[in-house]
Amino acid sequence: HEFVNWAKKANTEVMYAINLGTRGVLEAQDVVEYCNHKSGTYWSDKRITNGAAEPFDIKLWCLGNEMDGPWQTGAKTAYEYGRIANEASKVMKWVDNTIETVACGSSGSGMPTFGSWEYEVLNECYDNVDYVSLHRYYGNPHNDTPDFLASSLDLDDFIKTVACICDTVKGKKHSKKQVNLSLDEWNVWYHSNQQDQTLYKREPWGTALHLLEDIYNFEDALLVGLMLITMLHNADRVKIGCLAQLVNVIAPIMTREKGGAWAQTIFYPMMDASMYGRGKSLRPIITTDKHDTKHFTDVPVVDAAATMDDAGNVTIFAVNRDLEEPVKLQLDMRAFGDLKPEFHTVLHHDDMKAINTEENPDEVKPVQAPVVMEDGCIVLPAASWNVVRFVK
Repeated sequence: HEFVNWAKKANTEVMYAINLGTRGVLEAQDVVEYCNHKSGTYWSDKRITNGAAEPFDIKLWCLGNEMDGPWQTGAKTAYEYGRIANEASKVMKWVDNTIETVACGSSGSGMPTFGSWEYEVLNECYDNVDYVSLHRYYGNPHNDTPDFLASSLDLDDFIKTVACICDTVKGKKHSKKQVNLSLDEWNVWYHSNQQDQTLYKREPWGTALHLLEDIYNFEDALLVGLMLITMLHNADRVKIGCLAQLVNVIAPIMTREKGGAWAQTIFYPMMDASMYGRGKSLRPIITTDKHDTKHFTDVPVVDAAATMDDAGNVTIFAVNRDLEEPVKLQLDMRAFGDLKPEFHTVLHHDDMKAINTEENPDEVKPVQAPVVMEDGCIVLPAASWNVVRFVK
């Protein structure tokens, strides 16, 4: 109750995951009745008795989580999961026909089930679900920064592949309905792996262990920015994007018990996208040099996305992947009328491994300045995340 009330006060929508591992259709129906039905039924009256007179009115519901994962209690085959997801979503919408549901995609594109899982699951539940989930994390354990920063190309391919599978099922069913994508787990995640293995061995039944506490560096912030740009490029299908998580656990914000709180490096691209990545996602036509890395070919030196808010203001998000040289970004803004440059924010550090700490929380922090044009171009420093804002 306290969490839902806090979320509403923060103008944040709750995404509620039901248990389709050890529980089933009836429990799914019951929890929607508890949360969203006004009164006069067993579970809605139970909520009122528990102190919440008004419904929580939760609109978005995940039908389980990573159900093809062998680590899950009650993991299922694609057919098993597709059938129970279909029936659960159906009865949940009988209780509240205003909700939307998210079917579990494969736990990751590296899973042996990936692709066939999405197809088989959607073949069973397409008519009764609204989204399919995607989860994706990246790491740089081999310390190959150019290859790491090219990982967003893999994310773009992942998104487009799942969208194609959705549309294949749509075509097979002769449906007019479009199932969209929920990228409801994404981030950089690898720094804490060795530490977590040590903690598990030392305290397998410990309480409140400090697990998954990645300490993010500057290059992680660049990739997070590139992932955000990739989501904006695919905003026609990616309608939900949830950074996992928010505080301490693979998170942009760190805290210390009885101590302070500080922003990690990845906080800043997420903050910028949250503030200015609103309205309509535009499709920029980008001409840039390209290079190859260990696992990727034709990697753009500059990647960028743009948004236009309801007032007609335009924001450009851009990353310069070149680790040594600045790049001049030439903008053709003629289609937007009389826009005035407002600011240019740059997140840059000479050390790709630089981090923020409680003692030095501003080691990696964006700098905002007026927009400076050189020969009609904006200069993007080497290895930088940039936000350029134009207003009416």
